Amino acid sequence: MKHYENKLAYEIDSWDLKVAFENGENVIVVDACSPEAFAAGHIPSAVNVPHRTMTAESTAFIDKSALVVTYCDGIGCNASTKGARNMLLLGFRVKELPGGLDWWKRDGHSVEGCGKSPSCGCG
Repeated sequence: MKHYENKLAYEIDSWDLKVAFENGENVIVVDACSPEAFAAGHIPSAVNVPHRTMTAESTAFIDKSALVVTYCDGIGCNASTKGARNMLLLGFRVKELPGGLDWWKRDGHSVEGCGKSPSCGCG
């Protein structure tokens, strides 16, 4: 039981994220991939803060009272996990979106961007 409670405390699926958006909850979605991958496609309203660049300065614009949801490409990528860890270390309340952008799209949610995918861009 504790294992699953812990998972739910630190993960959010695309359906629950969509519902949080619809309910006007204070949620900020952070794409932890490269700027090139972000430009190719991202969750609407997401901000791009690559996990390798997350510092107090680069995240200063993010509301500390918001729930921060990190995500990445989702296919064999762990940038969202690295980003979630970094954001926690910076004092944010964080959940990770398992499956990332891939599962967001598979669940039928819209994506913004040019559609020209570089490499994963999560490294």
